Amino acid sequence: MEKIETARLVLRRPIASDLEPLVSINADPEVMRHIGDGRTRTREQTEAGLERAMTEWRECEFGMFSVELADTGKYIGWVALAVPAFLPEVLPGVEIGWRLDRRQWGHGYATEAAEAVLRYGFEDCALERIVSIRDVANEASRRVMEKLGLPFAFETTVPAHGQRVAVHALMRENFDARRTAKTRSR
Repeated sequence: MEKIETARLVLRRPIASDLEPLVSINADPEVMRHIGDGRTRTREQTEAGLERAMTEWRECEFGMFSVELADTGKYIGWVALAVPAFLPEVLPGVEIGWRLDRRQWGHGYATEAAEAVLRYGFEDCALERIVSIRDVANEASRRVMEKLGLPFAFETTVPAHGQRVAVHALMRENFDARRTAKTRSR
């Protein structure tokens, strides 16, 4: 996978030059409020995470997709397929998640990018099930999950820090049926 293009976005493997805009995104308390323990990330943490993301692509057939605006090439965040080791009860499994610059919220970019990554996960990686995990208070992510057709499965607690999360899950056959229905309705 070199890149995925949507109507307004380009999704590609992460590169070292993604660091500066990613540092800014990870330092925003509003962006990080519902992620993990809610703390912002330092430059060093962000750099280590980016290096891990680049390594994961070399070791797996999926990982973090950097998201750019197609018309300008501006980096606005990421959408990722990853193994959610932090929540053992959903393993084995693959999670889809996203993080965008707060200035890009409300434009439908998370949904547009995640739809493309879901398709990649089911079609190119032959995944049978993809989950998405959100802080129970994160209504914006809940709405994105609903738009993506990721139904609520259950609530649980993240063992490492006690965060209450909602797990949403989508099976490949439901994704295929939803896509077929969308195609017929056009």
